[in-house]
Amino acid sequence: MTATPSQPYTPFVPCAQQVPRHRAVFGPTRARGRAGRAGRDLLALVLLPLPLLALTLPAAFAGGGTRRWFGGRSESQRAEAQAAKDAAAAAFYELDTAQRDLRISIETITAVDDTPAARRAVADFEALGRRIDEVSHTYIDAVDAHDLDRDDLEASVAAHARTELSKAKDELSRVKQELDRFEQGLAPLLGKAETQLARLAPAVERARQSLLAASNALDAVRGSGSGLRADDLAARLAALAPELTKLNQGAGQHGVPETLERADRVARDAGAVRAEAERLPERATEIDRRLVSLRTRAQALTTRSGQVEPVLSELRRRFTAACWQDLQHVPDQSAETVRQAEQKLAEARTARQEQRWADATALLSTVRALLNTTDEAVSAAGDRLRRLNEVSKDPQREIERTRFAIRDAQRLAMAGRNTPDPRHARPLDDSVARLERAIGTLEGRHPDYWHFLTELEAVRATVGGVVSRIREERGAGA
Repeated sequence: MTATPSQPYTPFVPCAQQVPRHRAVFGPTRARGRAGRAGRDLLALVLLPLPLLALTLPAAFAGGGTRRWFGGRSESQRAEAQAAKDAAAAAFYELDTAQRDLRISIETITAVDDTPAARRAVADFEALGRRIDEVSHTYIDAVDAHDLDRDDLEASVAAHARTELSKAKDELSRVKQELDRFEQGLAPLLGKAETQLARLAPAVERARQSLLAASNALDAVRGSGSGLRADDLAARLAALAPELTKLNQGAGQHGVPETLERADRVARDAGAVRAEAERLPERATEIDRRLVSLRTRAQALTTRSGQVEPVLSELRRRFTAACWQDLQHVPDQSAETVRQAEQKLAEARTARQEQRWADATALLSTVRALLNTTDEAVSAAGDRLRRLNEVSKDPQREIERTRFAIRDAQRLAMAGRNTPDPRHARPLDDSVARLERAIGTLEGRHPDYWHFLTELEAVRATVGGVVSRIREERGAGA
């Protein structure tokens, strides 16, 4: 309930009527009337004959139903009632101002926040508005019920008016305190809403600038004379046009949170388009370089694949089947893998010419993986022959290397202990036994050197695992 007419932005509570101006203060016309009558009375007394004047003065000052000129109980009560009326008017004005200010805060919150807390704040404000209506009506009724400007205002009437106006003032002040407490509790919601509103204009402007920068970058790439069309980037940029339209329509139509989210998304997507447009010439150059590099590598692997068969022939001639059986498929598999790589390379070249950059990049990655597989297979045959040659000439080197690893682990397991931990001792003892068994496989006319090498590698891996566990346990204990 307010004391001023309803405004367009005040949707919550109806406004109270204006307090009638002629009842709120002493009007200048009535004051001039009283002064005129007093002057005429005085002039009439002056013009009376002296004997008649002597009889008239006591009656004029003593009663006859008129007000005393020099004060009295009625005037004192009138003054107190008027003071109460002024105090009530001030309280009414303060409450009205506070309600208007708070209504703006509520509208700020509802424009941004639709959470249960915000809806509860709106409902509480409406309840306060109804309470303000009640006390405001009480105040207005009290003002309308008592005319403190009457000449014949009695002391009892003035005292009653003062009582009612004082009571109305107390009620207005009490509701004002409730409004103040409500406003204090509203501070977190209001702060959040104001923060979002403060972000709104900069966020929308950033989105617009990002779109403009992306458009400029795209124009620069197309006009560089390199033949780059950037059709995919142009399509992505065109897809952002409806979003820009919604941003221009404003938060009043689409809501503040939605507009903030849309502005951030547009700025992010436009920034990505701009970055890709600026990098596009470099990306095209990189794809061209990779096409040449992978073509050269495929040719080299074709040559190396032809050398696998002689290596396998030597392995078959000098070592048992167990040493080379798993490599029998390498020549055929290498040739097939290189053929697949060359096919994918041709597809990548076509994608580059059509400026399908993502497809070209994916195809080149596939070509690289195929060539890596071929390289490993071709290298495996040569590496197998080399290692078998080394161990056949000097198996003791691998044996000593493994024994050293076991002894080093045993010393670590016994450090600071009288007996080793069974969790560590058991796998180390098993490793010693495995080593001895592997050494035994070297006896005979045609030993399986490849089994010997792989078994010793497994023993060293087991020992390395024990060492790692011991160090972790001791590190945790320290």
